[in-house]
Amino acid sequence: MVNALLARKGLLLKRGSIVDATIIAAPSSTKNAEGERDPEMHQTKKGNQWFFGMKAHIGVDADSGLVHTVTTTAANEADVEQVADLLHGKEEQVWADSGYRGAASRVNRDDLQWHIAARSSDIAKLPEGRAKTKVQKAEHRKASVRAKVEHPFRVIKRQFGLVKVRFRGLAKNTAHVVTLFALSNLWMVRKQLIASAGVVRPKAA
Repeated sequence: MVNALLARKGLLLKRGSIVDATIIAAPSSTKNAEGERDPEMHQTKKGNQWFFGMKAHIGVDADSGLVHTVTTTAANEADVEQVADLLHGKEEQVWADSGYRGAASRVNRDDLQWHIAARSSDIAKLPEGRAKTKVQKAEHRKASVRAKVEHPFRVIKRQFGLVKVRFRGLAKNTAHVVTLFALSNLWMVRKQLIASAGVVRPKAA
């Protein structure tokens, strides 16, 4: 309903999508009635650090940075496995980080232009020269578009305080996360919505 409103106001264009995921931590303590960790949450390694919890996967409008699709999984699910469910079907281009390599083979569409980031280690191996500089510039352009996908994550974690899951199990946490992303859309376009509503003036007696 929120996105339908934003689309009617021309704030959600859907010409391109950016996909990404973030980890939301869950309590790893077993000090509860069942004496165990949440069985629907799992651990995963990111960099050199282990995390226990769930992942929120989002598809974001490349023009506005607004979230159009949300899915959730346990934290150990590979990001690329959710890519087909994050596309609304009308986009012409898709941007993603290097974790989505091979995404094109998981989406049954031939009309998409993919902009998947190269691994920094692969770029570092290239010999110095014009070819490497050209690749670096292309990666910079991809990154400038992908940066928009970080804004909704920042809003739900900083403005709305979602640093850990609030409930047990994926179902309730999914409902909570979807609600927060809907609210994050309203938060990010609040100035445009207020401006479009006009100035409310009390009637004179």
